[in-house]
Amino acid sequence: MATIDKTQQDAEKLAAALAAVKFVKDGDIVGLGTGSTTTFAINELGKRVKDGLKIKAAASSIRTEELAKSLGIEILDLGRLSKIDISIDGADEFTESLDLIKGGGGALFREKIIASLSKNAIIITDASKKVKKLGAFTVPIEVIPLACQYVSDQINELGGSGVLRSVEGRTFITDNGNLIIDADFGLIDDPAKLSSDLNQINGLLAHGLFINITSKVIMSEGTDIIIFE
Repeated sequence: MATIDKTQQDAEKLAAALAAVKFVKDGDIVGLGTGSTTTFAINELGKRVKDGLKIKAAASSIRTEELAKSLGIEILDLGRLSKIDISIDGADEFTESLDLIKGGGGALFREKIIASLSKNAIIITDASKKVKKLGAFTVPIEVIPLACQYVSDQINELGGSGVLRSVEGRTFITDNGNLIIDADFGLIDDPAKLSSDLNQINGLLAHGLFINITSKVIMSEGTDIIIFE
């Protein structure tokens, strides 16, 4: 995929977000992801709520919750929900088979819960996120702190190599109080198998491979909106 400049990328993110928001209906419970692309969708939902749209939402992170509340969107307790009508989130990579890598923003555990609860799990992206094979972007792995070394060793056993995430020289802590290991497996031939293998590791709370969860990906490329489902 050719590199695009940030202005074009932001325009594509906005276009994809606007296309996704059109699927939201009065009375919906909406799952809200985390990240720069999703922020465009949340801002648009806030405008529509101000104009009379009646929705409630579940947030995948503290910063998403704060943004949504500031725009007048009512936030529900995710832990008490048994279903979500529609969710809107971004992705770090996706393939046409709707396999994803997510978690660049560090909210992958709550994002995966929201996507799993959603009847219509929509991913919005700019064109740079579409790939033939996952893996150029490392796989984020949320890990319980006391299991960090064990999980790192297990990643090595699976042929990967992990780096503990830090931001500005400080260890990154998730909203759940955990750590993130960014694991490099190279290009991934079988994402479903790797996902299954990672799921067997004790102490690993969640990983950023989203397999058989997504309903559709709405991608903006230039002036075109392309939907994969």
